[in-house]
Amino acid sequence: MVAREISGLAVNDARQHLIDHQVRGGDRLILVCENACVLAAFVLAASDLDAWVVPVNARMSDTELDAILDDCQPRHVIYTVEASSDARKHAEQRSATFTQHPLLGEFAYGGTLDSTPEPVCQRGQDQIFAMIYTSGTTGKPKGVMLTHNNVAFVASISAANRGLGPASRVYAVLPMSHAFGLTAACMAGLMTGATTYLEPRFNPEVCLNTLLEQKITMLMGVPPMYSALIEAIKTRGLRPSNLSLSYLSVGGAPLDPETKSSTESFFGLPLHNGFGLTETSPTISQVRFNEGLKDCSCGRPNPGVEVRLVKADGSDAAIGEIGELWTRGPHVMKGYFRKPELTQKVLNAEGWFNTEDLALQDAAGNLTIAGRTKELIVRSGFNVYPAEIEAVLNAHPLITQSAVIGISRQGDEEVLAYVQAMPGAAISEEDLHAYCKEKLTGYKRPSKITLMDALPASNTGKLLKARLKEMARLSIQQS
Repeated sequence: MVAREISGLAVNDARQHLIDHQVRGGDRLILVCENACVLAAFVLAASDLDAWVVPVNARMSDTELDAILDDCQPRHVIYTVEASSDARKHAEQRSATFTQHPLLGEFAYGGTLDSTPEPVCQRGQDQIFAMIYTSGTTGKPKGVMLTHNNVAFVASISAANRGLGPASRVYAVLPMSHAFGLTAACMAGLMTGATTYLEPRFNPEVCLNTLLEQKITMLMGVPPMYSALIEAIKTRGLRPSNLSLSYLSVGGAPLDPETKSSTESFFGLPLHNGFGLTETSPTISQVRFNEGLKDCSCGRPNPGVEVRLVKADGSDAAIGEIGELWTRGPHVMKGYFRKPELTQKVLNAEGWFNTEDLALQDAAGNLTIAGRTKELIVRSGFNVYPAEIEAVLNAHPLITQSAVIGISRQGDEEVLAYVQAMPGAAISEEDLHAYCKEKLTGYKRPSKITLMDALPASNTGKLLKARLKEMARLSIQQS
């Protein structure tokens, strides 16, 4: 996808479609989608009408989509059926109308729904650009309202930090239904005139073919993508020198030392890490272009972004000391859609947003994430940070990834580890216990290690620890 290909007639036609279906300023437009040019065209068209874009991953279940439809109360729904078989299934199930457009390709759409528009802000920068529903939560979904200013700020900063420009050729497989894919990949590319290739789903062979044929210079992905891509390159008998890559970055899931080391060693390029969440549009901190950090830190806070690390007593954490990460700046969301009480719990009157993540900052200002506040395990009175144990397990040569959780039992918390080994690896749980005994002090060692063929993960590669906790609770109840 070239920026100019979606900035003219295709966007105008998408805009006319929305007008024909009476989409107004302040209305919500749901896009049941996977990455495609038609998606980008409707994003820009809705923006021009002051409508809110609500991109929803087509791979979610009917129940999940119904919950979002109920919460969002959209005016209109678009399905990117040409790029997504799952979007096609949702469209067929909801009796959507299918159409073939000469510029937009095939897509499907629902009717004009009864919906009350939100007020349109006087200043364009304050108007909601996109509403993205958070993943990995329980109960009703939360729509994160991101303004034009939120998205423009993070997109421009991300572009500058990556050295993005008209000569850049970006492979965008991270879903635009998530803040990282929408802001840091698509919008940053459009703002700078870069050529962006939108891919609905990651497949190592398809990715490699595109890297070769289109001379891709920038690749952004989640950690497991890099391991799969390296294997595909080796299988083909190719070398990194056969590619045109000059920039690699990772996000959407924690970066482990083994992935960082193996990726950088193979490609001969730094693997740039960053940190953020949907509520911060999403980026808070980012390793700068070709700044080769030796550890897995997430870089310094972006220019214009404030951070505080707050200890349990409310005081600021010292350098190298763990605290709860708060942030303030143009990247922070407007709030949760029609949920003022939930918004007030995380966003105070001074504009500080509580990420509910635990982090530390080194003398250079680089942030390292220690885990979620709610994931902190207190075992025998000692604080145990799951990320530290996961880093040790992931460093094992036969381990692909791991997840560590805490479970309350008999007045204390147990440390449980779930581990995914490499295919065909000859390793046992006893081997891993012995390994942990060498690497971790007593209270940090998992009381139980479970080997799994595959850890539960979202479509972006984010490990779903809530499912592991539920598995652990059921196992305890049955024992």
